[in-house]
Amino acid sequence: MDVYDISFFLSTMWVGPFWIAMLFFPEHKKTQEIMQGPLFFLGPIAIWYILSFSDFSGLIQLFIDSLNPATALQGLADLLGTKSGASAAWAHMVAGDIFVTRWIWIRCLDAKCERWKSFISIFFGVMLMPLGLGLNLLLVRK
Repeated sequence: MDVYDISFFLSTMWVGPFWIAMLFFPEHKKTQEIMQGPLFFLGPIAIWYILSFSDFSGLIQLFIDSLNPATALQGLADLLGTKSGASAAWAHMVAGDIFVTRWIWIRCLDAKCERWKSFISIFFGVMLMPLGLGLNLLLVRK
C-alpha cells in the first residue's frame, strides 16, 4: 500500500460519517452541528492539494497541454492515468459529491419533504451525485 492508496482510502472514508449522519439522522442536533462548518469537505480538499502539489510537474504539464485544444484531452488522460492523478481526481470528486449532498440535505430539511425523498436524494448524492441531484430536483418541491 502506498501514499496514493492511503489517500484514496482516506478521502473516501472522510465523507462517510457526514453522509451517514445526513442519511440516517438528518434532523438530529449533532448532524446539524457537524454540517455547519467546512469540516465535511476539508479532508478530501486537503488531500487534493497535497497530491496535486506533490506532483507539481504533472500540473505544469497539464497546464501546457491545455493551452492546445489538440493535446488538452490527452494531457488530462495522461495525468489521470497515474496513481497520483487518479487519487487526486478522486479526492476532488468526493469533495464535490459531499458538498452537493450537503446542499441536497439542506434543501430537504427546508422543504420538510417526506423521509423517503430525503433518503434517496442523499443516498445518491454521494454514490452518484448527478443522479442524486436530479432526483432531489425532481422529487423535492420548496
